[in-house]
Amino acid sequence: MVDQFRAMIVEELAEKKFSRRIGIKAISDLPDGPLLVKVHYSSLNFKDALSATGNPGVTRKFPHTPGIDAAGEVVEDASGTFKPGDRVVVTGWDMGMNTAGGFGEYIRIPAEWALALPAGLSMRDSMILGTAGFTAGLCIHALADRVSPESGDILVTGATGGVGSVAVAILAKAGYRVVAVTGKADQVEFLKQLGANDVIDRDTVMENANRPMMKERWAGAVDVVGGEMLAAVLKSTCYGGTVTCCGLVSSPELPINVFPFILRGVSLLGIDSVQYPMSERPAVWGKLAGEWKIPLEALVREVALEDLDEYIVMILNGEVRGRVLVRL
Repeated sequence: MVDQFRAMIVEELAEKKFSRRIGIKAISDLPDGPLLVKVHYSSLNFKDALSATGNPGVTRKFPHTPGIDAAGEVVEDASGTFKPGDRVVVTGWDMGMNTAGGFGEYIRIPAEWALALPAGLSMRDSMILGTAGFTAGLCIHALADRVSPESGDILVTGATGGVGSVAVAILAKAGYRVVAVTGKADQVEFLKQLGANDVIDRDTVMENANRPMMKERWAGAVDVVGGEMLAAVLKSTCYGGTVTCCGLVSSPELPINVFPFILRGVSLLGIDSVQYPMSERPAVWGKLAGEWKIPLEALVREVALEDLDEYIVMILNGEVRGRVLVRL
């Protein structure tokens, strides 16, 4: 085993002033934990970009290595849960937040944060999905219990992003009629290739959004945007429909009245992938590797660790389509 490895290092130069670089860390720099993993792939998520720019809501301890996702091979595990050479996937918990994450060639974590690589997925596949794909899977897992493909249209907001694009593809694979929302007119064909039946712009969703209630349109929805968009989606969801909420790209605020809930019986389900119980994760990953398995190459742009910096800026500006796979 090597003593040193490459990693992205984010440093606090002064109050609210941060720098990031690819540097060398020692294995001894990693936090305590029984499970040491050599990382082969990671992926870029919005939360990673926040961590890489010093957002205190994500990361407070510096210097720091971001990366909330990792797939790799076990080097050692003092807990006895895994054996050397086992392939594992790690998403969520504190990794990449205040625990050194997947933008480094090695991670050391609690063994209970890791999941055996699901049969049917390569390490590369698992990180094209990553937290975004797992979150999309959780949304659809929750929706499928309440809304059938025969119920009507399923709306996906922020559809060109990581969660949204995977959600569009999985919903289409599962037989739902998908309406994708995007503010990017040049991405219509991309979304239709993923399986969207219709692609609409944000203004269409927001039409008459100032009213207490709107015309019933959606049997269900996957929302990653939050704010006024989520409020409009709730107001226009059909009787008994279900909306999943997993993001705040627009705003963490929700300017909504109670009418959708008490007049139409609409359900709003919060989706969290960070602390989702490990005992239940294999079922969702199993679907992602099986009945929900989708073609992944159309979603992904693969970059080396050294080329990641520009994509951090792009994802913060809403300029990333699909998924960014980080090759270590």
